[in-house]
Amino acid sequence: MQNLLDPAILFFVFGVLAGLLKSNLEIPPQISRFLALYLLMALGLKGGFALAESGLTTEVASSLACAVALAVAVPAIGYRVLRRFVSPFDALAVAATYGSVSAVTFITAVQYLETHGLAFGGHMAAAMALMESPAIILAVVLANTVRQQAAATRGVSLGASGAALAAGGLKSGGISIGKVLHESFTDGAQLLLLGAMAVGMLSGDAGHTAMKPFVGDLFKGLLAFFLLDMGLTAARNMPAVRGKSPLLLAYAVLAPLAHAGLALGLSLMAGLGAGNASLLMVLAASASYIAVPAVLRHAVPEASPSLYFGMSLGITFPLNILLGIPVYIHLAHAVIAP
Repeated sequence: MQNLLDPAILFFVFGVLAGLLKSNLEIPPQISRFLALYLLMALGLKGGFALAESGLTTEVASSLACAVALAVAVPAIGYRVLRRFVSPFDALAVAATYGSVSAVTFITAVQYLETHGLAFGGHMAAAMALMESPAIILAVVLANTVRQQAAATRGVSLGASGAALAAGGLKSGGISIGKVLHESFTDGAQLLLLGAMAVGMLSGDAGHTAMKPFVGDLFKGLLAFFLLDMGLTAARNMPAVRGKSPLLLAYAVLAPLAHAGLALGLSLMAGLGAGNASLLMVLAASASYIAVPAVLRHAVPEASPSLYFGMSLGITFPLNILLGIPVYIHLAHAVIAP
């Protein structure tokens, strides 16, 4: 309940209500983009300052290894589950969306930990960056595989001319893995996050002192402003999931819990601290609503954007912001000794 009384969370709730009431309240896209970039830059600087103080430790390496393992396992498992009740393209699109991460959910969790005086490692921002791309790459590989299988099937049924036609369609419909890798690792938001971490590490205590008003005093207010915008956006995407299969709606609610449980298990095996484990749970439980949907619209046009975008932003994101974050953090600190 205390989490729901946080000003940033209350602004998110206000945004959802305003959106559901079809208010004309709107944050200009340029302002929203600036807020997102500011939050990533501030988060990167915080992480860099923390790494400059702690250095590279065994827990840093273990946390990053767990993040990469989750980034591969979650979408792979999700695809195998989802393909049983939706088309292969929709299955891989939803799996990729839930296999990637939400920066805003992570930033909100960081703010929650800081507000409650709970320790965590600044390197977890790097873990977030590592978890974004594997799901996208897996989705493209799976999409190309499904297209090849469909082309082979059409070739068998239509003969040699059909096989040639199918192969031509495959060539035009596929997408280069190299291109996906380039776009993933040169994405402006991700580069800003990693660049800010590097600046924080190099500048150390002197940089922390100089940038304290920027990354400290302004952070909470601008996060609240951005969550207001996200509340409006989430409310306007909730109708997209109406009429969808109850199994998909259940997946949007239950899959994040399963992913968080998997992250907790990995954290226990790797010996991570409670703060880092809770952030790993938040990352595993979150779903992308910016980076992955943007790539999927072009890389997997056969999938339905209203499905994967509506599920992630209309259901999973609000649940994580309002209820999931405090639950994951409380559970991690209850299971793992400080």
